[in-house]
Amino acid sequence: MEAEKKYIVIRGSGAISPLGHDAASIATAYTSGKPASSFIPHDNTLTPIAALPAEAEQKLQDLIQSNPYYKQLDRSVQLAIYAARQAATEADWLQEDAPVSDDLAVNIGSSRGATGLFEHHFGQYRQGTDGNLSSAASPTTTLGNLSSWVAHAVNAGGAQISHSITCSTALMAVANGVAWLRAGMAGRFLAGGTEAPLTPFTIAQMKAVGIYSKLANQPYPCQPYAADKQNTFTLGEGAAVFALEQVQPSALKAGNFIVEAVGLGFEKIVSKTGISAEGINFQKSMRHALSQLPEQDRSIDLIITHTPGTRAGDSAELAAISAVFGTDAPAITTNKWLIGHTLGASGALSLHYALHILRAQQFAPVPYPTILPVKAQKHISRILINAAGFGGNAASLVIAKV
Repeated sequence: MEAEKKYIVIRGSGAISPLGHDAASIATAYTSGKPASSFIPHDNTLTPIAALPAEAEQKLQDLIQSNPYYKQLDRSVQLAIYAARQAATEADWLQEDAPVSDDLAVNIGSSRGATGLFEHHFGQYRQGTDGNLSSAASPTTTLGNLSSWVAHAVNAGGAQISHSITCSTALMAVANGVAWLRAGMAGRFLAGGTEAPLTPFTIAQMKAVGIYSKLANQPYPCQPYAADKQNTFTLGEGAAVFALEQVQPSALKAGNFIVEAVGLGFEKIVSKTGISAEGINFQKSMRHALSQLPEQDRSIDLIITHTPGTRAGDSAELAAISAVFGTDAPAITTNKWLIGHTLGASGALSLHYALHILRAQQFAPVPYPTILPVKAQKHISRILINAAGFGGNAASLVIAKV
């Protein structure tokens, strides 16, 4: 007898980004459609970035002040803790004084990890004369910091996984959560991504690749799908985390958000960024995800694309969508023109955007000329989210509202 299908439900979500510090402030920012861009001098050039707004920054500082240990952590870890506590609170999982919950596992990923602290400690090492370093240098810059400190912050005693799969990282964390829950290796799972890349060295790395936006003092420095073909990659910071649980069909309730499918794709790299003109990795990940949907209903209402605002990356993903869906492709959107590219956190913030769209039944129209076909907005019940990273990997997630 075939086993009864179970569902992965998103019990709670948390986010902090250039758009705000919670679901309400972020929803307001999406409705306004105003990019969260600012401009800083970097290597004698005015450079666009997307940083936390003042109110979100204050909320983050309040969290840091609440625990003396948080002050020594990298900003990426602090952002992850903030978002994770928000998600756990929404799921009603946060129990401060109870014993640790051994059934609650954590997987938080980041592309760059503790880049701010690493640069700080390395700078001190280079400037010093005796070679001495703070005893906190190693433990606070290891990637494992992410999940272990989040676990402390939410009282989770299950598996603690930190990983980096470049910009696919957050969706891979969700994929891990789905797999662990289905395998019975965890009862509940917190998954997400975080990134704090607004440091001089990280910005310089992105400029060295030749993709960074030169649209200084422009209203939209990051322009995915732009009709004017140029590289407009812009760095942003933020984190998003999701509380996942597997339930029986009888436990589903109207309004629940479910993870229907997770698809993965890979192609052998043909360049330093691993992008082929056909977007083979995207084709594989989307087809893998679609194959997990009911055969009689594999329709997608909207795709939230990875599209970081680069000529090669954007065109490759759009080519992949055309190859998979043909002339009947769904509507397409992104949030990167609003928040820039948050690297390992980008897939999580795209998923957070998807939840907003499913609630509001609308998404912010891209305000500059694009190459996208005009499509009338219809009722949205199922969204596909894409992410891809250096090295040829890609991930696609399908979520729906019950």
